[in-house]
Amino acid sequence: MARKYSKTASADVERVMKKRKAGTLKSGGSGRKVTSRKQAIAIGLSEARRDGARVPKKTAATRSSAKKSASKRKSVKKTEKKRASKARR
Repeated sequence: MARKYSKTASADVERVMKKRKAGTLKSGGSGRKVTSRKQAIAIGLSEARRDGARVPKKTAATRSSAKKSASKRKSVKKTEKKRASKARR
């Protein structure tokens, strides 16, 4: 059976996981510290993709679930704004 990820991709993920455990791994957009194991793996795989390692493409299910969670966060922020403005009144 063929490997799912290349050796270099596995090494990248391992390096990122060590950084996460040490507490020095930061996310790209916000610069916050990464504590989630799944997020650390995703960062490692995306870095491997960027470097040209053999990593399968993201599936449609992964992309759609990311869109759903992003839209859910937006709706939560709107609700929090409404609650805050009501509390000020």
